[in-house]
Amino acid sequence: MQQSKGRIIADGVMAGLLGGLIIALWFLIFDAADGHPLQTPGLLAAALLHGSRTPVALTGTAWTLVGEYTLAHFAVFAVLGAMGALLIDGAERHPELFGTLLIFTIAFEVFFIALIMLAGPAAAAAMPWWKIIVGNLMATAGMLGFFLWRQPVLAQNMMGQWTGVVREGVVSGVIGGVIVAVWFLIYDIAIGRPFHTPALLGAIVFNAMHQPQSVAVSTAVVLGYTVLHFFAFIMFGIASSILMVASEREPVLALGVLILFVWFELCFVAFVTFLDNTAVEEIGWWNIIGGNIVALAAIIAYFEHRHPRIVRRIIDRWEGLRDEAATQRSEAR
Repeated sequence: MQQSKGRIIADGVMAGLLGGLIIALWFLIFDAADGHPLQTPGLLAAALLHGSRTPVALTGTAWTLVGEYTLAHFAVFAVLGAMGALLIDGAERHPELFGTLLIFTIAFEVFFIALIMLAGPAAAAAMPWWKIIVGNLMATAGMLGFFLWRQPVLAQNMMGQWTGVVREGVVSGVIGGVIVAVWFLIYDIAIGRPFHTPALLGAIVFNAMHQPQSVAVSTAVVLGYTVLHFFAFIMFGIASSILMVASEREPVLALGVLILFVWFELCFVAFVTFLDNTAVEEIGWWNIIGGNIVALAAIIAYFEHRHPRIVRRIIDRWEGLRDEAATQRSEAR
């Protein structure tokens, strides 16, 4: 048991280091897109470790600050990973600890955002709350995925059939993400501007650029947006997979995938429009809708393969509900 507990802690530490790496790369992409690589760790080190509230230039002293913060950053995430692993292990035997794990995660988010606010205006401007939340969500997903991959028996005992549901959702999300990415890549190549769409969206998200015509394609921005793109589609895929499992009991619930898709589309367009209302015009409404409809069709085809005849069962169930309603109306007369 001691060896098993030691392995759980070791896997938790590795998961924490992975989460720390995801966060570090996430903010490195922002800094590189803004033309100031490593600005964020320098600001945080100066503010949190030395009490400075002024922006820091990357001089020799600032490089020392970056090194200090990097060590502290990964140490904190290693401890968080170990603590999370112990909570997950305990939750297998005591399900009430799941609530503690959730509170632990939310408390860390609130604590970190509060630290940024206390660090001063320079740090708060470099790291608005939504960047922190999205980055930490990706880090949490990466940590949890890695830990459960290292502990398959624990994952099976905890999640049971939900392991397959999550796996199915991840696959469907990747399918949708690949199709949309290829759709826009083909469009960009056709107009003679390869990778213009992810560069445009990445520039809007990462450094708030408001001039679509002047966007320059850079590796950091394109890769950063690609990661965010696939993360969003995987979350959509997991939510859709849960609905498909529910549809095995009530086929009409599979229509929730369409509702979820419409909500997903509206959120994307609203978010981009909020950041830059000219970006949607630059990309084209028809382009966004067309690519996502093709992706949705592929996701539905995948779910139809995984849940045979689900479309036929939805139609049969819908007709049955209509017949029941007609019968009730006739009886009421």
